[in-house]
Amino acid sequence: MATPRSLARGFQRLHISSRSLSHFGRPLLSTCSRIKSSSPLIYHSRATASLLRQFSTSPSREHGHIHPPKPGEELYVTFVDKEGKEHKLAVSEGDNLLDIAQAHDLEMEGACGGSCACSTCHVIVLDEDYYEKIPEPSDDENDMLDLAFGLTETSRLGCQVVMTKELDGLRVKLPSMTRNLQASDFSSKQ
Repeated sequence: MATPRSLARGFQRLHISSRSLSHFGRPLLSTCSRIKSSSPLIYHSRATASLLRQFSTSPSREHGHIHPPKPGEELYVTFVDKEGKEHKLAVSEGDNLLDIAQAHDLEMEGACGGSCACSTCHVIVLDEDYYEKIPEPSDDENDMLDLAFGLTETSRLGCQVVMTKELDGLRVKLPSMTRNLQASDFSSKQ
């Protein structure tokens, strides 16, 4: 029969061993971190370490948002909509045409969210000199452009055209319609 003293010693040994080993013989104190580079290491249990991973912070990337141009650093792009109306917009360097159009409520869908996986942000560059200043389209962009409605020699995807100082004054036309092909369009109908 166990005495209170032997039970207390047993719990003490169990408590000490549970701090260092889990049921499977792996160390419970498996992760360490520092708050600052000069602070001492802090050891975490597996449960705490998984919480730390879930609540980590990283810089957020603002996808789909344009930045207002700083005074004196404005670049201008003109969109010609389906009705022929021109919209001249002041934009910042680094913004792409899809985000600019959507921020100004122009009819450009961007169904894939700017990931170059559709052709709904198709634009036609009106001046061939500006077209030559835009970097060459990637293979992915060319594949998507093959699906675009009203393809021309100066067609590009708006999500892939990033405004630079060389493109200041760019004029693009929105096609009369877009084509959004999905895998479900090709499935057999019963």
